Amino acid sequence: MVRIYHNNRCTKSRATLDLLQSRGEACEVINYLDTPPSADELTRLLDMLGMTPRELMRKGEAEYVDLGLDDPSLDDTTLIAAMAAHPRLIERPIVVANGKAAIGRPPEAVLSIL
Repeated sequence: MVRIYHNNRCTKSRATLDLLQSRGEACEVINYLDTPPSADELTRLLDMLGMTPRELMRKGEAEYVDLGLDDPSLDDTTLIAAMAAHPRLIERPIVVANGKAAIGRPPEAVLSIL
């Protein structure tokens, strides 16, 4: 089963979900704004993605500036906690399959993990 951390208001997220469904993939859709991943879950996702917390953050969101997350001295634990508390900060969509993860930007990027 493929898991997608999805935001229905995001065109890339919708396109990625459509791509997965058009390929006949059974998808567990997690609307992550309603059900945010925990700090532990985010840590696992970051490991699978091979990314740092800052690389997974949407720097254009108001929360990024309002919370002072552009401060380079902030550690990974602080950044992960901020994403768990403010899920709009998480880049989307994240797709998990076969013990791997990929960000659907562009949507075809997730095909490599299927």
